[in-house]
Amino acid sequence: MKLSHLPIRLAAGAFFLNSGVSKLGMGEEQAAGMKQMGAAGVPLLEQVDDKTFAKALPIGEIAIGGALLVPFVPSFLAGAGLTAFSAGLVNMYLRTPGMTQEDGFRPTEQGIGLAKDVAFLGIGATLVLDSLFGRKRRAKSKRRSRAKDVAEA
Repeated sequence: MKLSHLPIRLAAGAFFLNSGVSKLGMGEEQAAGMKQMGAAGVPLLEQVDDKTFAKALPIGEIAIGGALLVPFVPSFLAGAGLTAFSAGLVNMYLRTPGMTQEDGFRPTEQGIGLAKDVAFLGIGATLVLDSLFGRKRRAKSKRRSRAKDVAEA
């Protein structure tokens, strides 16, 4: 893990871990409401029963939070998980009536809580992209160094 990734991984990881832990043991009624809202962004959720959703959602959030917080999990992997999860949440935010203003993007007062997922999508994408392009930069630098060594020899 790059030191520059530490602040965003800690912030996002702590948020997701707390969110997942707070949802452990949620009732079926609460899970049904969350699932119905989530199905706006991820239609496959309609096929999941409420009991399974009530267990899977907090486990998923805890897993993402843990992956972000544990330093030996590569930023690419932690970022990919965060990106996938938050992309579903952003999709849900954009498709749920009453969450956005007439322009379809800016949040209403009811949508403010979901609009934060746009930031998590950005954090995840940043971790993935930096991991991909950081590798290319390091490889290019190594090739240049080797070429320089060969030229000097």
